[in-house]
Amino acid sequence: MTGGAGPTSRRLFRRARRALVGGVDSPVRSFQAVGGSPVFFRSGRGAYLADVDGRRYLDLVNSWGADLLGHAPPAVLRAVRAVARDGLSFGAPSPLEHELAERIERAIPEIERLRFVTSGTEAVMSAVRVARAATSRSKVVKFDGGYHGHSDGLLVRAGSGVLTHAQPGSAGVPESIAAETLVVPYNDVDALAELFEHRGREIAAVVVEPIAANMGLVPPTPGFLPSVSRLAHANGAVVIADEVITGFRLRRGAVARTLGLDADLVALGKVIGGGLPIGAYGGRAALMDRVAPSGPVYQAGTLAGNPLAMAAGAAVLDAISPTDYRRLERTAADVERAWKEALEGRLEPWTLHRRGSMFGLFFAAGPIVHRTDAERTDRARYATFFHHALDAGVYLPPSPLETAFLSLAFGPSEVARLARALGRAAARSALEGGCAAG
Repeated sequence: MTGGAGPTSRRLFRRARRALVGGVDSPVRSFQAVGGSPVFFRSGRGAYLADVDGRRYLDLVNSWGADLLGHAPPAVLRAVRAVARDGLSFGAPSPLEHELAERIERAIPEIERLRFVTSGTEAVMSAVRVARAATSRSKVVKFDGGYHGHSDGLLVRAGSGVLTHAQPGSAGVPESIAAETLVVPYNDVDALAELFEHRGREIAAVVVEPIAANMGLVPPTPGFLPSVSRLAHANGAVVIADEVITGFRLRRGAVARTLGLDADLVALGKVIGGGLPIGAYGGRAALMDRVAPSGPVYQAGTLAGNPLAMAAGAAVLDAISPTDYRRLERTAADVERAWKEALEGRLEPWTLHRRGSMFGLFFAAGPIVHRTDAERTDRARYATFFHHALDAGVYLPPSPLETAFLSLAFGPSEVARLARALGRAAARSALEGGCAAG
């Protein structure tokens, strides 16, 4: 194993483990999936992170996709500082809430009403509750490997950290709750059709990531998402698009409709908070008006609509334009070429998926369209590559089954620096792993 975390990070991790469960506040941060001690960061600026040992890294995690503009963007900092002077939390309405909601609704026409929460987990969980109330049914369909937050019913054969550590779900989830979730393979229309044929009258909702991004990056196959909508609606079920990751990352607004998914409810998070805790769910007024105080579906949150998060989100949405998304696409294409040139002839087999500014690297031969395909990735090889990339100054997702993200702070100099670093990491990984170099 290579150098990895510096001495200050290692010391802080030993201290953190005495105070925090596992030394972290989210399992994937522990480096358990790649080995070694996690890096502790002191600051972020633009495309770079700086750790507590004074090392600098190009960041391809970007707070798991939330930092579309990069770290500490001036416009967002100005907005947050201005609002913070007037108070950090009111627990009461402020104009910032409906102003950000209006921006989101203009960008996503299928959202007529919206409710802010403080995480993507809450957003999806609440959308499921609305769907159950609207249909008077209890079953929810999710796709194998899809991660929709850590609410009990959706931690069934989930992705993200659960998939990384090969856990089928979670301890503490009653079987009676898990039984309300029905799971079919992602991209398998026939399996979904068979499920609806036998249990369609029980199904309240289908929850789907338009582009699966929690078992690595697995795009939808042609026709899959339109079939999800058709089958769900033909059987009276609600379609919930989990766009916590994809919303406002790939385009201004949601991506589901552009891929053929006709969603009734949309869950958002990450980008719309500008780096601060946020979530939101919304959809047609007929559905959303079931939520209290307008209707009988109860959902509440002390810090929902927090002024700092509202200000940060509005600043992000005001800062990005169609030109920015086109520039990000060009940069991402350059980064994709850099990945491929680094890996070619060194670490076969490998498969690289890209959709916009999102990347998924699998050390396995393609095609990769289901969770079982994704799990064929060579985890040990990814761990070796991860640590060599870290030593070369690149921070990749510390898990072989997560997605990497690019920010608008990346420019030509960052792409060139990344290409050199990835090349060094791949060459050293090949030598260490005894792989052929050509």
